[in-house]
Amino acid sequence: MREVRRVALLIESSRNYGRGLLRGISTYVQEHGYWSFLFRPQDLDMPVPSWLGRWDGDGVIARVDSVKMAKALRQTGLPVVDLRNSIESIRFPAVGPDNRAIARLATDHFLQRGFRHFAFCGMPWGQYRYMDRRREHLRALLEEAGLSLAEFELGPERGPKGWDQQQDRLAEWVAGLPKPVAVIACNDDHGVHVVDACQRAEQVVPEEVAVLGVDDDQTLCTLCTPPLSSINIDLERIGYEAAALLDRLMAGGASPDETIELAPRGIVVRHSTDVLATDDRDVARAVRFIRERACEGIQVSDVVNHVMLSRSSLERRFRAVLGRPPGAEIRRVQLDRARELLTQTTLPLSVVALRSGFQSLNYFFEVFQKTLGTTPTRFRRRQI
Repeated sequence: MREVRRVALLIESSRNYGRGLLRGISTYVQEHGYWSFLFRPQDLDMPVPSWLGRWDGDGVIARVDSVKMAKALRQTGLPVVDLRNSIESIRFPAVGPDNRAIARLATDHFLQRGFRHFAFCGMPWGQYRYMDRRREHLRALLEEAGLSLAEFELGPERGPKGWDQQQDRLAEWVAGLPKPVAVIACNDDHGVHVVDACQRAEQVVPEEVAVLGVDDDQTLCTLCTPPLSSINIDLERIGYEAAALLDRLMAGGASPDETIELAPRGIVVRHSTDVLATDDRDVARAVRFIRERACEGIQVSDVVNHVMLSRSSLERRFRAVLGRPPGAEIRRVQLDRARELLTQTTLPLSVVALRSGFQSLNYFFEVFQKTLGTTPTRFRRRQI
């Protein structure tokens, strides 16, 4: 009979982020055998548990956010997997989101919508290392595209009056940005703050200011008006892989040299980014039609009939705004849907092809391989 492992979970349960991680850990344990968990509901800024130094356990999964917590965990001598990776001086084996992939997803999302002005709303520099890296990747990717990144830091709130003052400063910053502008928030909390600041500054979301969050906390994203688009970083998979790593460490396995970084699942598009940054209303109508109907198998001729332009005129104006023809935009939307279905479902490839707008499985494979450099089968296998 396999030994029952005793594992402490120092993960907050008050927010969607922590609960997503806990669901992933639970799934791993259900699949691989019973663990005895030491877990107590707690907030994010929890103190070092008084029992930690006396506990006779086998391992810990924690979101380590202070040097004091890191030192206490190091003193236990137990295998530890860190889910926050924010303490530079004391490092543990860690699992977390791929911040470069998050930055790439965000920039592509807005570049494909024609935006040329970008901004970032984040936490003060140096507070969280992984947030700093997310910002650095955004800045670097935009520089590669010949663009710059305006930045605003939201400090800690000190009561209702302090929050109002901070929101007024944020509103002033948003109002001063060139329009239309894409604002990428470091997380959904900050995204909600930006949407609120836009209302204070009488800036229209998304036509003047498009806002994108990170984490896809559905409660927060639907709390603001309009609802906030957000990047789903696949919290359950992060929790699952953290449990798998701790299992290997408790069995005597070697620690990985680098943080295990997992790609996000994709962007959940809500109203806050559902816009095309262009004054060409015909192209905007064409893009909206494509994004709503591409997976029904439409052709360029259907788009031409919808906007009532000649094909040559639509092609020329489409390239001027987006840098690609309507056919490429149709295939992009179809492939985005295909990747979503390959990642999130176990549907047969023939069904994935059909639901993504491809009438032929062979053509689906051809376009997928040519565009993404891999087959749908290998792509799906890498996500497992």
